[in-house]
Amino acid sequence: MLSEPRSGRLAAWGNALLAGFVSPDDAASAIVGEDAVHRVEGLPGESAPVGLTLALGRLRTLGVTGLRVALPAPGHPLGLSGPPEFNARALEAEEAVVCHGAAFGLVPEVDEAGPAGDVHVEVVWHCLPVREAPPADVPSLGEAERELAEALREATEVLSRLDVAGSGPVAEAAIDAYRARAERGQEVLAPGYPPRAVRVLELARRVGLLISVAYENGQGGAVSASEMAARTQALRPVERTARRAQVAAYNAIVEQREMR
Repeated sequence: MLSEPRSGRLAAWGNALLAGFVSPDDAASAIVGEDAVHRVEGLPGESAPVGLTLALGRLRTLGVTGLRVALPAPGHPLGLSGPPEFNARALEAEEAVVCHGAAFGLVPEVDEAGPAGDVHVEVVWHCLPVREAPPADVPSLGEAERELAEALREATEVLSRLDVAGSGPVAEAAIDAYRARAERGQEVLAPGYPPRAVRVLELARRVGLLISVAYENGQGGAVSASEMAARTQALRPVERTARRAQVAAYNAIVEQREMR
């Protein structure tokens, strides 16, 4: 969760484009980010993969009015609505975009080549049919914000009690550095998103960093099997809550439009 999911960039900037806040070229550039190229394969009416600008325009003509994010994990089909074939592809990729207004979904396939520090990344988004149904287990922004704040408090208490590295000054320094990079380098969400969505996504990313630092900095003081199990038990539901909040933030612009 440290890095922004590609499905998040596609949904956020695709929604900004569909709502008229950005141009097609600006949306495509933001979605690609530091990757080399993104293409979309399997679009109705196209016999070969096409670029993002054409793909987003084609989706609009097919009736797509919004894009939602799915971030599934084993046993947790977060944001998915079926059918099983699409869910399986999305679970393998650990992310997907589900179209609103037309029954299509997009699953990324990432190809990386080259040495560390000079990796060439190409992404192919596979366009597949989806079931038109409410996405699984996605909370409202308000619910996500409350759940995330509570989960963060509980996890911090447990990690501090177990003397896990992720709960101390090392984690705070890493989080502050991450926030500084984010403020210098990129918008949290695309234009058109409500401020609460930005706030929820920032908190979800902060929680994700806390979890990563806790895992990456060894066992801390949790040396016994029971303490290690307690740490895992504390982090697992927090990670799940953070993913739900992340999806709620990316999907907020579509949900907001539906409520009008």
